[in-house]
Amino acid sequence: MNRKKALELIAAGLFPMLLPKKLGAMRRLFLDEIPEFSASDFGDFTWGVSTSAAQTEGAWNMDGRGASIWDIYAQNKGKIKDNSRPEITSDFYHQYPNDLEMVQKMGFGAFRFLISWSRILPDGKGKINQKGIYFYNCVIDACLEKGLVPWITLYHWDLPHALELEGGWTNRNMVKWFSNYVALCAKSFGDRVKNWIVLNEPMAFTSLGYGLGYHAPGKKGINSFLSAAHHTALCQAEGGRVLHAGVKLAKIGSSFSCSPIDTRHANVADENAAARLDALMNRFFVEPAVGLGYPVKTLPFLRKMEPFIKQNDESLLKFDFDFLGIQNYFRVVAGYSPWIPNLHARQHRPTQKQSEFTEMDWEIYPEGMYRILMQFSKYPVKELVVTENGAAFHDRIEANEINDAQRVLYYKKYLQNVLKAKKDGANIQGYFAWTLVDNFEWTEGFRPKFGLVHFDSKTQQRRMKKSGLWFKEFLSSP
Repeated sequence: MNRKKALELIAAGLFPMLLPKKLGAMRRLFLDEIPEFSASDFGDFTWGVSTSAAQTEGAWNMDGRGASIWDIYAQNKGKIKDNSRPEITSDFYHQYPNDLEMVQKMGFGAFRFLISWSRILPDGKGKINQKGIYFYNCVIDACLEKGLVPWITLYHWDLPHALELEGGWTNRNMVKWFSNYVALCAKSFGDRVKNWIVLNEPMAFTSLGYGLGYHAPGKKGINSFLSAAHHTALCQAEGGRVLHAGVKLAKIGSSFSCSPIDTRHANVADENAAARLDALMNRFFVEPAVGLGYPVKTLPFLRKMEPFIKQNDESLLKFDFDFLGIQNYFRVVAGYSPWIPNLHARQHRPTQKQSEFTEMDWEIYPEGMYRILMQFSKYPVKELVVTENGAAFHDRIEANEINDAQRVLYYKKYLQNVLKAKKDGANIQGYFAWTLVDNFEWTEGFRPKFGLVHFDSKTQQRRMKKSGLWFKEFLSSP
C-alpha cells in the first residue's frame, strides 16, 4: 500500500473504507505552457536533494548496526509488494562517495540525509557504536570537501527494533530515549552540521505504523495512534531544545506532509468535512509546536488523547523552530460521509478531466504546492523550506540514457509554483528534490522510481537521468 492510499484511510478516522473505483490516468501531460524562469529568480536560495537511510543505506547488519523496525517488518511475507527488503537497496553505505559526486555534478549546494538511529545506538540507548559515528563523520566530511552543505534528519521512520520491543512511540519513555539520541548526534556532528530536521512527516509514521498497521511496526488502533502521536509531538519539541542547547548557530526545523484540501461539492457538509481533514492531515503536528495546541475544536475525537497527556505537556509541545519543512505530493478532495467514525469525512479521487497521476497514483497538481506554502506561511515561523518534492514515473531506458521527460516537466511545474509563492510573500528559503537515487519505497518495494539517478541493483552502477541533467543545466544557468 502506498502512502497516498494509506493516507486516504487516515483521513477516514483510522478505519478502513471503500474507495471510489479507480479511474484511468489521463495522458495529457502538461500541455499548458510553462513560463520561463531560472534558479537566479529565487535569489539567495538553498538547492538540495533529500535521501533517507532506511531507503538507501543498506548494510543493515554491518559494522555493529542494530536492526530497525523496517528491517524486521520487511521480513514478514506479504508486507512489501515485491517481497524486497532494505538490506542493500542502493548501498549508500559503500557508495556515498559516488552519490555525493552525483549531487555535486547536478549543481546542488546541499545534501539532506538521515542518521540511522540503530547504526549509532544499536539498542536505541546505552552502548554507542563508534563505527556508526565514524561512518556519518565520513559522510559529513565528504560533503564539506565537495562544497555541499550537510542537512541532517534525525528521524525518518527507522526506529531501532530494540525500542519497539518496549512499546516504541506508544511508550512515553521515548521522550527520554529520543533526547539522548539527539544529544549524541549534536555532540558528534554539531561542530560541522548546522542545519537540522528533527522529524520527517510525523503524521505519516504515527498513523501508518501505529494506527493502520500498513507500515512498520504494524500496530493498529486509535489508542495506539493517539499515544504514539502525542509522544512524537513531545519529541519534536524536545529534540529542538536539545539541538538548540548542543549546537552553536543551529538552524532547526521539522518536516510535515501537507496537502491542500478541496471539497467535492460546494455545500456546508463537505466544507466542514474538508476542515476536519485539514485539521488531521495538515494542522495536527505543527500547531502544538507553534503554541496553538492540538486542533481539538475542529477534531473533537482528539479528546481521546487526554489519558496520555500529563501536566505541563502543553508547554512542552512548544518550540520556536527556525523553519518548517514542507513536503507536498498530492491534494485531497473531501466529502461528507456519515459512515466514517470520528471524522464523518472521506477522501474522493479527483475526477476533473484534466487530472493526471504518477506511478504511485498521486494526482499531479502543481498548484497544490503554491496553496500549501501560502497556508503554512501564515503560521508564526521564521521561514519555510520545501524539504521534499518529487514523483515516480515509468522511466524509459534508451541506449545509455534514462529518459524521464515526465519528471522534468513535473519539476518545472512545481518549481514554478514555489517561485510564485515566494513572489507572493511566503518566506521560502530552500527546495530539496526527492530523491537522489532510485530506492526502497517502503511497502511498495523497488518498483516506484523517484530518483534523479538510476542504479543497477546488480552492479550498483549509477547513471544520471534526464531530470538530473535538467537540474544540472537549471542550477548552472545565470
